[in-house]
Amino acid sequence: MDFLKKQQFWVWLSTGLLAASGLWCMYQLYTLSVLPDHLQLPVLVIIALICLVVILVQLEFAHSKRVRTVFIVIAFLLGAVFSTAAYYLYRTNGTLSAITAIRNTNDNNISVVVMNDSEIHALEDLSGKKVGVLKNIDKGGTEKALEQVQKEMPVEFELVELDSVPQEAMALYNGEVDAVILNEAYRTNVIELEEYADFSNRTRVIFQAHFKTDATNEPLAVSDVTTKPYNILISGNDTYGDVGELSRSDVNMVVTVNPMTSTVLLTSIPRDAYVAVDCGDAYACAEGQLDKITHTGINGVTSTKRTVEKLLDIDINYTFRVNFSSVTNIVDSLGGIDIDVPEGQAVETFYADSTLEGVTEGWNHLDGERALSFARERYAYIDGDNQRVRNQQMVLKAIFDKATSPDIIVNYPSLLKALESAFDTTLSQDEITSFIKYQIQAMPGWKFETYQLSGEGSTLFCPSLGQAAYVTVLDQNTVALAHDKIMAVLDGKDADNVTEPQPRETNDEMNSGYQPGYDSYDDGTGYYDNPEDYYDNSQWVSPDMNDSEGYADPSQDESENDESQIYSAG
Repeated sequence: MDFLKKQQFWVWLSTGLLAASGLWCMYQLYTLSVLPDHLQLPVLVIIALICLVVILVQLEFAHSKRVRTVFIVIAFLLGAVFSTAAYYLYRTNGTLSAITAIRNTNDNNISVVVMNDSEIHALEDLSGKKVGVLKNIDKGGTEKALEQVQKEMPVEFELVELDSVPQEAMALYNGEVDAVILNEAYRTNVIELEEYADFSNRTRVIFQAHFKTDATNEPLAVSDVTTKPYNILISGNDTYGDVGELSRSDVNMVVTVNPMTSTVLLTSIPRDAYVAVDCGDAYACAEGQLDKITHTGINGVTSTKRTVEKLLDIDINYTFRVNFSSVTNIVDSLGGIDIDVPEGQAVETFYADSTLEGVTEGWNHLDGERALSFARERYAYIDGDNQRVRNQQMVLKAIFDKATSPDIIVNYPSLLKALESAFDTTLSQDEITSFIKYQIQAMPGWKFETYQLSGEGSTLFCPSLGQAAYVTVLDQNTVALAHDKIMAVLDGKDADNVTEPQPRETNDEMNSGYQPGYDSYDDGTGYYDNPEDYYDNSQWVSPDMNDSEGYADPSQDESENDESQIYSAG
């Protein structure tokens, strides 16, 4: 009798678990709505029937103890399966909500930096010291940082104005100043210079000001992402951690998708491309002036998007923003990716991380760190940045192939975790789930086409640096051809068949920057006939002044550097 009572208890417990887990799974599946319409209802009905049959057998038709025991076990197993499925459906819904939440602000972090061996350890130690600040770059950010410094610890110190970010580093290294105020978005501009490659190791941050600025990055949504073509901008920041932190955009790729022809065109722009900058909603930016496209990321993804739109004369419908952490985490969550390295493109060790094994000709299986290093490599190649662009395209395609393969079932839990903080996008959750439905239902055989803009190297003035730097002056034939290839895919044609740019009229707005048939550059203030000499509003900068990394010699007349003032809480 006691056995029957115990068995009855387990019957009710197992049936309750099965009913609850089945209902939860059905609810999550219905809410997420990733299954095609012709599959969703049958799947929901099947789950309901399985639960109903097992419950009825236990409660009404299982007269044998052995049969009842078997169905108790079955009920628990099915309850565990449905609970697990419901949990991951719930997690998927949460992940999609997180990555599709449009950020209305940009994160700004500005540090007070001193040398490691400095006697300055806190803000109060700045009393009577010299602090370097940028004269013309990011004035608004510097002012906000100084306000927060004084709010935290009112202290008097001397401000020394400097013309460029490298000058800040040089002044700190040489002891001309005791500390500098540095926007963290510019840190990578410093450590790329050979003489300051150890900047992060030789310095420390004693205070960091945080503030947010408004950002508007609204999508130009299409009516249906499963039938209408569209352009996505992938902007890859050169930072680890929070993808929302402002930093240089080292990957700038337009992904043109035409679902009706199952065609994807990847159009890449070199990071050093010298283009007319559209500031978007940037807090402090040189509107309309020529600069490297990588520096637009410092202004926010809206600036990068609008700059690319003007450069290629296209509309960007959506944006994806990722960073270094995104690549490593996603690739690792997929169990690695496989890339086919062409002949002559093997790399013994990566410049970005010499401790990692490079790649050989043929197929290579890469984990996250190696995939990131491969996508960043340029110094190992004669073709430099152009080959890095091709590497980035290979990595993106490999990620897509792995994510749409059956292997995704095994790696799905880890992929969900990686995606939660991997990127943000202006695609809506409904658009993403619609695309997943389309992928499941149609199983299209996607055709990938690639193209990249190219040009000639030069040394020209970059407003975001405050001095001359190495840039890529784009070949405008490649710019025009990129436009025509993108438009061809949007029109349902094959981009590979577009081999010559079509002549088209240019308006005044498009004439900013270097154009075919012109031997002039426009920095927003006027045209200069010789691109080898570029006026930076204070002095002529010539390529003959550049150092080994392509930056102009930051030294200048002592009288120009002797602009300082006492800064106090008053």
